[in-house]
Amino acid sequence: MSNVLVVGSSNVDLIARVSRFPDPGETVGDAVYKKVFGGKGANQAMAAVRAGGNVTFVTGIGNDNYALELKEHFQSNGIRTDHLKQFSDCPTGVALIMVDKSGENMIAVAPGANGKLTTDLVDERLIEWADIVLMQMEIPYRTVKDLALLTSKYNTHLMLNPAPARVLDEELLGCVDSLVLNESEANLVSGLSIIDDGIGAVAKKLSDMGSRMVIITLGKEGSFIYSEKIREKVPAFPVRAVDSTAAGDTFCGVLSVGISGGIEIQEAVRFASAAAAISVTRLGAQDSIPMRREIESFLDEHNRTVKQ
Repeated sequence: MSNVLVVGSSNVDLIARVSRFPDPGETVGDAVYKKVFGGKGANQAMAAVRAGGNVTFVTGIGNDNYALELKEHFQSNGIRTDHLKQFSDCPTGVALIMVDKSGENMIAVAPGANGKLTTDLVDERLIEWADIVLMQMEIPYRTVKDLALLTSKYNTHLMLNPAPARVLDEELLGCVDSLVLNESEANLVSGLSIIDDGIGAVAKKLSDMGSRMVIITLGKEGSFIYSEKIREKVPAFPVRAVDSTAAGDTFCGVLSVGISGGIEIQEAVRFASAAAAISVTRLGAQDSIPMRREIESFLDEHNRTVKQ
């Protein structure tokens, strides 16, 4: 079992499922409400533990009832919570999410305690312990960069998911072993356009900027892997989408387990793609993330269908 360290955000997601998104100034009154646990870091930690990883999660929680709920939730799912940081002067992060009937979503995040997770609050020994460190961009940039530099010091594999999208400096990118990002994130970080310049050119630019492997996710079009030796597209699994909220996070968390477990990258991406496909058929963030046995069963069923 591989050791996965996830450093990132945790939120409470307040979801309104609507027939369509409202126009500015308009109220859509047919919403169905649900409260679930989310945040990119927490989602990815949950995906990793459900895929079979030995997961430690470092995150910030606030001074409200949500904090205790989150801690109990993580523990009940097998995530180590020894290094959660609780702040008395701010709330737990909250995400306000609307999901339309096609499964597309719109999200506004109030970061709360996530914005106070600084480098000095992360035990450096965790970097040495981990087989892979997985981070996103819902915590301070300085924290992500400092921890990335520590992964280089300890020769620990770093997977970075630059979401929400933002420009990254080359010193940070030079520490990245696996850069996992979607089309819009790839365009922003690279300064190019997949539509205008081609996915190969965008992936090469990201690689030239420092990352040793680039994986660009393309939704229903699959994923593109780029490294010194590999330029390969991995198809997606066709499913009927209900809610895409945690699909990217599911992909990243499951992929971290595959990579740190020594699976060939094409198979690791396929494994992560299957998990993401399952997740979009369910409502919510962490509620939608499948267990390893579900992913394996999905892959077995798909293989049987293809062979018939």
